Amino acid sequence: MTTTASTAGLRDVVAAPSSICYIDGDEGILSYCGYNIHELATQSTFEEVIYLLWHGRLPNQSELDALSAELAANRALPEGVISLIKAIPKSAVPMDALRTAVSALAFYDPDGPDNSLEASRRKAVRLTAQIATIVAAIDRIRKGEEPIAPETDLSHAANFLYMLNGREPLDVEANAFDIALILHADHEFNASTFAARVTAGTLANIYAATTSAVGALSGPLHGGANEQVMNMLLEIGSPDNVDHYVAEKFASGAKIMGIGHAVYRTEDPRATHLRRMSEEIGKRQGNTKWFEMSHRIEELAIAEMERKGKKLRANVDFYSASTYYMLGIPTDLYTPIFAVSRISGWTAHILEQYGNNKLIRPRAEYTGASNLSYKPIGER
Repeated sequence: MTTTASTAGLRDVVAAPSSICYIDGDEGILSYCGYNIHELATQSTFEEVIYLLWHGRLPNQSELDALSAELAANRALPEGVISLIKAIPKSAVPMDALRTAVSALAFYDPDGPDNSLEASRRKAVRLTAQIATIVAAIDRIRKGEEPIAPETDLSHAANFLYMLNGREPLDVEANAFDIALILHADHEFNASTFAARVTAGTLANIYAATTSAVGALSGPLHGGANEQVMNMLLEIGSPDNVDHYVAEKFASGAKIMGIGHAVYRTEDPRATHLRRMSEEIGKRQGNTKWFEMSHRIEELAIAEMERKGKKLRANVDFYSASTYYMLGIPTDLYTPIFAVSRISGWTAHILEQYGNNKLIRPRAEYTGASNLSYKPIGER
């Protein structure tokens, strides 16, 4: 068989056309369906972005109201899923619990095995509404508390914080989390999204495809970086300790988590907003040390990278760590929180795959032995 030079990890290989997300890593551009992320983060809501990703255009007011009402009406979990979460060991990794619960949702969907595009759209609404409820329920149940039933008169962001913390969030908190959801909603053919499309390409149902995505996200090379960033900040403990800590890291050749991105060669446009949010929430809460530490680490890391002739900047994970921490989110929920947002993008890509489906079946460049002769077992 004739082979061609492989590209490790399929980096920069175009796998399929898509009209959902555009990235220009050299210019630091991220857009959803033609809308720059900076405009969406400062002017829209997560519900608007969900509609945009699913339909390729922004909704009018009646369309937005209808989607918001539909999402709110589908937030409650089937009792069977709540019972399943309660049966999961409290020591379980939250992403493992989420993967199991998402898979189980398929048993209770009123559209059952109907895999038509219209039924899949209804399932996308339920998945997007219920993943947030699952993540909040996982955290409360593992702490020995009962899940808090979702409210129907709160935004998606505010309702999640309410179910997680047991109180309605302040406007600044709800707004910050809403922006975080927008920023994480989609990112083209990242590992979890591609996993979802590969599964959808076999015409497996949307729950199977989403379970594949959650499984891919659970790996430390995809999800979890902001958890590691927050663990770093907690280890440092104080702004006074930052310079010494970073100097030791550089001296040992260790990586600073949250600095640099596989695609962006300039600042990750999502980091621009998360930096501002981290500072604003810190000022509102009267405790800016997490922002101050993050900002100083970023300054030192940029200076060191420039000294080495590299252009690395903070990525989406760097400032989301302190932002989530100040919102009362436990660090091991950071990756499940990613799924609370990215389910909007996953389902958009799954629906796009269904709409113009072709089985995704790449080839491998064979590097093993050849022309071997079989020997009977007694001669080996």
